[in-house]
Amino acid sequence: MSNKPCLRSFHSRGRSGSDAGSDAVAADVPDPSGEKPRKRWRFAYSVISSIHAMRCLAKEAKIVVKGGHSALDIDPEPGYQSLVNQHHQLIDEDKEILKVLVKEKNLGLLSRLGGVEGIVDKLQSNADRGIRAENQEVSARKELYGSNTYNKPPAKGFVHFLWTALKDATIIVLIVCAVLSLGFGIKEDGIKEGWYNGASILVAVFLVVVISAVTNFRQSKQFEELSKISSNIQVEVVRDGRPHNISIFDIVVGDVVILKIGGQIPADGLFLKGYSLQVDESSMTGESEYVDVDKTTNPFLLSGAKVANGYARMVVTAVGMDTAWGEMMSAINLDLKEETPLQTRLNHLTSSIGKIGLAVAFFVLVAMLTRYFTGSTKDENGRREFVAGQTKLGDVMNSMVHIVAAAVTIIVVAIPEGLPLAVTLTLAYSMKRMMRDQALVRKLSACETMGSATVICTDKTGTLTLNLMTVTTFWLGKDRIQSKASEVIAPNILELLYQGVAKNTAGSVYKDTPASETKFTGSPTEKAILLWAVQELGMEIEKMEQEYEILHVETFNSVKKRSGVLIKDVKDDTLHVHWKGAAEIILAMCTSYYDKSGMIKVIDDGTREEIKKIIEGMAAKALRCIAFTHKQITKPAGSEQINVTLDEDDLTFLGIVGLKDPCRPEVKQAVALCKKAGVHVKMITGDNIFTAKAIAAECGILEANHSNANRREAIEGVEFRNYSQEERLRRVNEILVMARSSPIDKLEMVKCLKQKGDVVAVTGDGTNDAPALKEADVGLSMGIQGTEVAKESSDIVILDDNFNTVVTVLKWGRCVYNSIQKFVQFQLTVNVAALVINLIAACTAGEVPLTAIQLMWINLIMDSLGALALATERPTDELMVKPPVGRSTEPLITNVMWRNLTFQAFFQVIILLILNFKGKSLFHVNTGVKNTLIFNTFVLCQIFNEFNARRLEDKNVFKGILGNRMFLWIVVTTLILQVAMVEFLSKFANTERLNLWQWGVSIIIAAVSWPLAWIVKSIPVPEQPYKTYLYRRCKWFKTPS
Repeated sequence: MSNKPCLRSFHSRGRSGSDAGSDAVAADVPDPSGEKPRKRWRFAYSVISSIHAMRCLAKEAKIVVKGGHSALDIDPEPGYQSLVNQHHQLIDEDKEILKVLVKEKNLGLLSRLGGVEGIVDKLQSNADRGIRAENQEVSARKELYGSNTYNKPPAKGFVHFLWTALKDATIIVLIVCAVLSLGFGIKEDGIKEGWYNGASILVAVFLVVVISAVTNFRQSKQFEELSKISSNIQVEVVRDGRPHNISIFDIVVGDVVILKIGGQIPADGLFLKGYSLQVDESSMTGESEYVDVDKTTNPFLLSGAKVANGYARMVVTAVGMDTAWGEMMSAINLDLKEETPLQTRLNHLTSSIGKIGLAVAFFVLVAMLTRYFTGSTKDENGRREFVAGQTKLGDVMNSMVHIVAAAVTIIVVAIPEGLPLAVTLTLAYSMKRMMRDQALVRKLSACETMGSATVICTDKTGTLTLNLMTVTTFWLGKDRIQSKASEVIAPNILELLYQGVAKNTAGSVYKDTPASETKFTGSPTEKAILLWAVQELGMEIEKMEQEYEILHVETFNSVKKRSGVLIKDVKDDTLHVHWKGAAEIILAMCTSYYDKSGMIKVIDDGTREEIKKIIEGMAAKALRCIAFTHKQITKPAGSEQINVTLDEDDLTFLGIVGLKDPCRPEVKQAVALCKKAGVHVKMITGDNIFTAKAIAAECGILEANHSNANRREAIEGVEFRNYSQEERLRRVNEILVMARSSPIDKLEMVKCLKQKGDVVAVTGDGTNDAPALKEADVGLSMGIQGTEVAKESSDIVILDDNFNTVVTVLKWGRCVYNSIQKFVQFQLTVNVAALVINLIAACTAGEVPLTAIQLMWINLIMDSLGALALATERPTDELMVKPPVGRSTEPLITNVMWRNLTFQAFFQVIILLILNFKGKSLFHVNTGVKNTLIFNTFVLCQIFNEFNARRLEDKNVFKGILGNRMFLWIVVTTLILQVAMVEFLSKFANTERLNLWQWGVSIIIAAVSWPLAWIVKSIPVPEQPYKTYLYRRCKWFKTPS
């Protein structure tokens, strides 16, 4: 065999003595299962080294079988041996240095390590091509340097929620009562019969606690999953020389990351190349001023910082827990379950009702104790339960326990702890469904606030339109180019257009392989222009990369609405300035223009007006107008210093492209639905006034007569900016379209609308939209085009950038509020009926008809099961018929709800009182059967009333019922369990079996609630809340005559 290095097969596991003396050189892969296992990172690093070594193999190779192992016989390339042995260069100390290099921003240390280029070389990466995209190499890098994740505090487990539920004061009292009842029962009646009462209460308490814990645990897990989704940012990296969009969690050390305005720096790293890069490190350092980043003075990029300006490429040096951001985030316990405004209101309502329940329970306790100790109560045999000096102490204590348990159970039933639970369930269900509808909720309160929105301020591009840009029109100077542009335009003008498109862009053009299709990256606008230049102008991107060098870049932002570049022609060292941006803004910078023959002509007043008319004509056809301009500059003789400030005056106008972005087909209907719901839609866009008007009319935001100047519905941002504050407030409601707006204009409009009393929802996608998104009552960022800064400033992320999804979020917001109102009405009906019947029965008869276990079962129906049944309704278009709630102080319990619950509660109280006092004689039954009839009828009344609660005003309570399987499942389950409680668990539930006739009577009585609800909903109610009338009456009494 020739003296060539050979790389051993990965399957080899050692060498024989004969092989050791051969001329062949074998590069072993460390075996972690050997006698002296290496550290895992050394093994992973060797894999990376081996992968790169195999890429350096010569094209021709022969498999050599020798001594029981296989080898590849190769032709070595220069540097091969050093490449194979590079894993020996990076020792443990070097790896630790990489962790602290960026944290400490140590330029001296970076210089000693060979600078940025030295770090890239040690990491076996490439500044232009990045790392290789093979899974094996990525996995090896994760093994060596760790993954880009951080250690989160352990999530709260089920035991935590179980313990929290058990710590409730009323539950503790009930447990104590149950234990005492169990002890006294066994003492009096023996273990065979005496354990039923106490054990029944314990089982009921156990069910309530477990169901509460399970519900809260499930919601906690769901919120945790949503948190993971919201933190899963997409990052653009370069691997194998091509851009790839990957999850932030898949970033590895050595990756080359592309940074753009508004993006988050995904890991610690070093600046490779870029222009005008400024980062916001306030989240890490607390400093609000932007930090300039370049290759010489400050190449350090901290994980978690935001890109405020410019764009660049960076090489990742540390990930996950090796970064300061990872250490900080691991110490933070993110809790998405913040208390929403609606939950706060319900907590106050719960507290108020609880106080009433406490008072009722106290009166019941006093009444029952008084009647017991005065000898007014009798047992089943008609004998007095208490006789002074004769009744045993054990009997007295047992009776006392039952009386206290009944009073405490009334408190449990009276306190509507299901109200906050209903909000949690509704929000969790809504968030889950909204995810399916392409909306990611980042802030819980936004769900309910969106339901009160009165104004939606929306962007145009990508939200109202499809964001599918295509160049449909091109004007060169004053000439429209309709045929193949490359055939009619002068060569020197074509070259200038190539420069302006290829070098002044944030997009890119590439091919996966030389034979594959050309691919384009960047924003839809950038991709459309690049596609047009390649296909229509015949631009060759590789040639442009070789012939021109970028010296300075002015990145595009929404304030200047233009981007610029200074380039050098490597052939003759000439310098060229190119600007691209909003057509009228670019035109204002020009004093001359090119015609299609390549001649330069002066732009006089007449020519300027002609070009303006061309721009307006294109815009009126709903085209986005992007203009190009150029200027060649000369470097002062004998000077090596180049002025990096781009000229903005005396430029030569090149041409205008018109980009068509069709409206989304469903937008017009969505806008009409908003108008029907009393929600005003305003379009705020950076496009010119003519394009904005055309799109607004197409979407239905402006009426057909939008051109009427007297209505002043469409204005430009500069006009709004120049208004006085009084004029802004006077006119803000009538403005429907704001064109050529800046982020400050959007912010000022939001402030004015809020000052006028509107609840404002705002969409935004750019970094500069962050102030408006934060100022709005609900900030809606775009998931596709939105920057990370915009997303973090928002409350909800619209994942498909579609206005129709914004309207869906509006529906869900109203659905949340409506679902809570349904549950409040349902639960208060049960509360009122249960409290009244127990209070009257205790004061008159000295006993309550509903036992502790029965009241616990009713509590379970109305709290957990009722919340599940009524919180899982999907939104309907009927919700969009009513006007929004807005910022009004309208009470949560409306007049309609008071009407419904008052009549239903009154009906239930009357029926139960009749059964309590006349049931024995009416049905010729004993006390046990009578009490079972009361219990059974009361539970069935709640099941039938659950249907009524589905529709607060609609008489047809069955409308859409088949679409809510959860509701039907809960109703059926409740019925089955009720039958079991009455017929099969008589000792457990203190019930007696009922015959078919008695079941029929219970069902018929309960079913009366349906026609009653139909009649009651025909009774009109005043629009003003009842408390307003009470307040006026109180003032009338206080007013002196």
